[in-house]
Amino acid sequence: MNTSSSSTVRSSHTALVLGGGGSTGNAWLIGVIAGLHASGVDVTNPDLIVGTSAGSTAAAQIAASAPAELFAAAVAPVPEALRRPASAGADRGRPSPVSSHLARMNHIISSSSGAADMRRRLGAAAMESEAAADDTWQAKWRAVVASRLLDQRWPDRQVLITAVDAETGDPAVFDRGSGVELVDAVAASCSSSRPYRVGDHWYLDGGYRSNAENADLAAGYERVLVLSPFGGRSLQPVEWGMHLATQVDTLRAGGSGVETIFPDPDAEHLFGGNAMDISLRPAAAQAGYDQGMDLAGRLGGFWG
Repeated sequence: MNTSSSSTVRSSHTALVLGGGGSTGNAWLIGVIAGLHASGVDVTNPDLIVGTSAGSTAAAQIAASAPAELFAAAVAPVPEALRRPASAGADRGRPSPVSSHLARMNHIISSSSGAADMRRRLGAAAMESEAAADDTWQAKWRAVVASRLLDQRWPDRQVLITAVDAETGDPAVFDRGSGVELVDAVAASCSSSRPYRVGDHWYLDGGYRSNAENADLAAGYERVLVLSPFGGRSLQPVEWGMHLATQVDTLRAGGSGVETIFPDPDAEHLFGGNAMDISLRPAAAQAGYDQGMDLAGRLGGFWG
C-alpha cells in the first residue's frame, strides 16, 4: 500500500517538486505557479509531480484547477472567523504550536543516530500521543483536506505523494497505483506531527521522509524545478544527506538540470514560525505570484 506501484510508461523530461511549508507555503506555491503561468510558462503539466505536505495539496490542486482560479482563491480575504494567528498561544503565556513542534523535533533529532532512527522515534512519539488522544481528529482532518480538492480522484499523470510509515519509520510514497485514495494520501502527507491512518497503516507527514522537498524522487528526469517554501532549510545534520542542497547535487550528478525557487528574503516572515497563520495566506500567494512573474523569463528557456 505504501509503495509507488504504477506501471504506466511515462516520459522523463520534466519534474515539478512542490515542497512543504504549511498554510502560507501552500499559498506561495500556488502564487508562484500562477505567476509563471500568467507570464507564459506553464509548469502544471510536467511528466512528474512530487508533492510533500503542503506541496501535496498543491499538487492535487493544480492537477484539477486552473492556476488563475487557485490564485484568486488564495488571495481572497480570509474570513475573520477563520483567523487564528500562530502566536495566539504565546499571547496567553504559552509557546505557540509551531514553537512547541520545533522544540520536539530538535530534541528527537539530537537523540537520533541518523535519518532512519529519527523517523522511528518520530513515529513512536506520534503513536504514543495518538493513543491518548480522542478519535475524532482523523475524520475531521480528512474532511478539511477533501474540501480543498476540487477533484478527489487521482489525476491521469504521474503524481507522487510522500509520507512516512509511523509504525516502522520507513519512507512511503503514494501514487494512483497504490490503492490509496488521493484524499487519504494528501491527508497523510499533510498530517504534521499526528499519525493518519490509511487502511491498517499509520502515516506521518511527508516532510519527515527526506526534508520538506523530497527532490530525490525526481532522479532521472532531464529538467527538475523545485519550489521550496522553507528555502531548502533543514533541521537535520548535513551529514544525514537530507538537505535540499545535497539532493540537488545528487540530481545534477545524475545528469538532471535543476532550478530551485525560494521565497524572496523580504517575504520570509510569512513562513517558518508563521507557516500555519491562515491570515497570511493572501500575502504569501501574492509574494509567490510576483516571484513567478519575475522569474518567467529565466525559467521559460529552462522548462521549455
